[in-house]
Amino acid sequence: MEALKEIINQHFVWRKQVFLLAKSDIIKTYSGAALGWAWALVKPLITISVFWFAFTYGLRSGGSVNGFPFALWMIPGFMAWFYMSDMLNQGANSIRKYRYLVTKMKFPVSTIPTFISMSKLAIHMCLMCIVAIIFVVTGHFPQIYWLQVFFYMFLMFAFWTAWGLFASMLGAMSRDFINLVKSISTAVFWLSGIMWDVNGIDIPWLQKVLYFNPVTYLATGYRNCFIYHRWFWEEPLQLVIFLGLLLVMVIMAVWSYRKLIREIPDVL
Repeated sequence: MEALKEIINQHFVWRKQVFLLAKSDIIKTYSGAALGWAWALVKPLITISVFWFAFTYGLRSGGSVNGFPFALWMIPGFMAWFYMSDMLNQGANSIRKYRYLVTKMKFPVSTIPTFISMSKLAIHMCLMCIVAIIFVVTGHFPQIYWLQVFFYMFLMFAFWTAWGLFASMLGAMSRDFINLVKSISTAVFWLSGIMWDVNGIDIPWLQKVLYFNPVTYLATGYRNCFIYHRWFWEEPLQLVIFLGLLLVMVIMAVWSYRKLIREIPDVL
């Protein structure tokens, strides 16, 4: 509990610096490019276009889902994945990336994954605005279900920020952990229902097992907003599972912080 109180206090005391560093992270990531931070939007849009073309015309498996074209079904979950993918990999490397904040000045280490997560969330929110425009342009006008995207966005931010603290502490201690995370990111993508419909699985117990993957729950949640038109409380079991995973991740993050915080400056 003392470690948790320390983390919360650090975020409160340094809140202004955290917001400024989140803005700085976006600028730093895309500095030197002619389009600047616009690349944060261009890259996901190009990736989605390529997948849509491949599955619709190449593999010819891009049929409609719940009355929506495959491209529209794919987009919400894919947009959520871009944020989660960034945090999966860059979250684990965040303390090493900003090691100078740890070694050259007195800066609260626990806030580093937070401002990284905030910078990725800002880009994600811009992408979701584009998603809304795409749906409107294609004749699918806003539904009241769209409002709960902010609920799933909050859950996603909370989970992956906690992951960022846990993974970055281990990543700061060992590059092997960072390499391990990079090696499993592709497997996570293909096993999480980003490109296929989890609800289409006919085996009930397997469908429940898949919801123990937080990526699956969040990607499906985004599609509940835009495609399936379901409220989050209509799937209470999945929500309870995710909240349980979130609690476990927070505990692991606090544990890793308490165990490793004194050693990290020397290792870096």
